Amino acid sequence: MKLSRRNIVVSGLLAVVLVLGCNGPTETKSGGSTPANGTTGSAAPADKTADGNPPAGSNTAASGENKGNGAAETKGGDGKSGERFSVAFVTNQIANFWNIAEKGCIDAQKDFDVDCVVKFPEEATATRQKQIVEDLLAAGIKGLAVSPIDADNQTDMLNQWAKQIPLITHDSDAPNSDRLVYIGMDNYAAGRMTGALVKKAFPNGAKLCLFIGRLEQDNAQKRRQGVIDELLGRPVPATGSVSFDPVDGVIESEQFTIYATFTDQGKADVAKQKAEDAINAYPEMNCMVGLFEYNPPAIIQALRQSNKLNQIMVVGFDENSETLQGIKEGHVVGTVVQNPYEYGYKSVEVLAKLIRGDKSVIPASKYIDIAPRAITKENVDEFWADLRAKSGSN
Repeated sequence: MKLSRRNIVVSGLLAVVLVLGCNGPTETKSGGSTPANGTTGSAAPADKTADGNPPAGSNTAASGENKGNGAAETKGGDGKSGERFSVAFVTNQIANFWNIAEKGCIDAQKDFDVDCVVKFPEEATATRQKQIVEDLLAAGIKGLAVSPIDADNQTDMLNQWAKQIPLITHDSDAPNSDRLVYIGMDNYAAGRMTGALVKKAFPNGAKLCLFIGRLEQDNAQKRRQGVIDELLGRPVPATGSVSFDPVDGVIESEQFTIYATFTDQGKADVAKQKAEDAINAYPEMNCMVGLFEYNPPAIIQALRQSNKLNQIMVVGFDENSETLQGIKEGHVVGTVVQNPYEYGYKSVEVLAKLIRGDKSVIPASKYIDIAPRAITKENVDEFWADLRAKSGSN
């Protein structure tokens, strides 16, 4: 494997366009035109591998309107006899974040001699995700990496898939399922890192609201709770013993008041409306925290329209270009970023090795940590340059 491949733009691959438009919402772009979160970028069509080429045996290519709706025809090798085979990387919705992960899949399928089908559910629902995976199973994929939309209610379904092929989770875990390993970050720790950005910007306290796509996901629950616990000065709990505050009602300490948590079910237009509602409902609010990739841009748009940009500060999550630009301009304090490229790359690597019989890729913890990092004005230029290089954008 040539390590340099993971950090360069590969000629002829799909370009990811990093403009504004989540771990991403639900208008039917399904990988092509503008998604509901307002981001744009290319995603692999439903019946194409991650590099945009039909897998062996495929006679048709999905049109832009049908991307993400059907299953790919896949290579039928079992991997153990040296035959090439197909794996799938299924996200929880459409987002620029996932376009970056797709680039990791593109590079990994070359390095590990597999085909990877990347699927973006155009509806961010467990039902749609189930349909996509079942179509992929019928098409003959040999391994699956999935970001569960509603882990608690998908456990039985995930276990059924795990009986058929190697199953791993990425980005958002399903810890009670039979998945072999989770690839991602500690979302509770990342939430605390986000809370630390708030505390740094407001050392004497703040009045704020939280904004997130949905709280059915394991990553969303833990991310939100990490913010709350950090702001309230609670100790870090033992691993696996996070307690969750109610969604309804005010949460406060002597210094910090969290008025409310707003959810939008993965719809950027709803996210913007919820931000506007919060601005109107809480005139003393001086900070807004967006915890899915498209939330900070939605907040910024609402603040700009309300003429309150720079009066109410924004703390973000993930690496949307408008969030990064906001850091440079000063109205965004900072953002906590994941490494979606590595989520895609590592998922394909692990599946390829598992299918070929190498079980050593699964650590005893069944957790492969891809650590988050905080991006502020001090390091945003360096981070953005690296992001552009990995994603192939200008």
